[in-house]
Amino acid sequence: MRAIEELSAESARAIEGVVFDVDDTLTKGGVVEQEAYAALFRLRDAGLARIAVTGRPLGWMESVALMWPIDLAVGENGAGWIWREGRIARRGWFDVEGAGDEVLGRVRARVREEMPDLREADDQPLRRCDLAFDVGETVSLSRDRVARLVEIIEACGARAVVSTVHAHAMPGAWDKACGTVRAVTDVLGIDEARLRERFLFVGDSGNDAAAFGFFAHTAGVANVRDHLHALPVAPRFVAREARGRGFAEIVDVLLARRSA
Repeated sequence: MRAIEELSAESARAIEGVVFDVDDTLTKGGVVEQEAYAALFRLRDAGLARIAVTGRPLGWMESVALMWPIDLAVGENGAGWIWREGRIARRGWFDVEGAGDEVLGRVRARVREEMPDLREADDQPLRRCDLAFDVGETVSLSRDRVARLVEIIEACGARAVVSTVHAHAMPGAWDKACGTVRAVTDVLGIDEARLRERFLFVGDSGNDAAAFGFFAHTAGVANVRDHLHALPVAPRFVAREARGRGFAEIVDVLLARRSA
């Protein structure tokens, strides 16, 4: 990984928008940092698209799509997306398998049997397509226990991804890359090649792996270093600062290089 200061002016001028994770990329301790939120306005004022893509539930992302200075919010790791038309929220969906409820029911039952002390995520009632377990939001699970949870999820026929706060059981083929492709094509009319080559992705952890592998321009906030073991493809650039301050640092460098 190279320092974000090494981003070239040529690359920066080619970027049309920023796709970004939320938890521990914009937030610290579950709260959006002031510097990160202000950075979204700077991107807007510079004419760059802003797309949030997160493991958080679609019900939670409705408020984000309506109230934040962004163009589009992709939730549940790519399962669906929400955008604003005037003051009305519009919604789109990835292809969700009809057997999803059955698969997630098996996961829930087996986790209760084999790991009864595990808690489902506090935001689970707002989820529409996946099942999330708390591994780092209000508790701190060891890496071995998270690995065992992933084994259970996959043995039940679901896919598993892990962020800094949650482990997700997903009954469909979506991820942060293909879900964002579908959302951006649907809402903004931008095709896959343009998204890959002309958007910057910023993230921090394992559930960002698909996006770090897809986008040509990628950057991590400093705390991404703690999760490189879960990332087959590391971000090309990394900030000095962690979490929301790191996001603001990346935005500052991007905008400075564009105007150089």
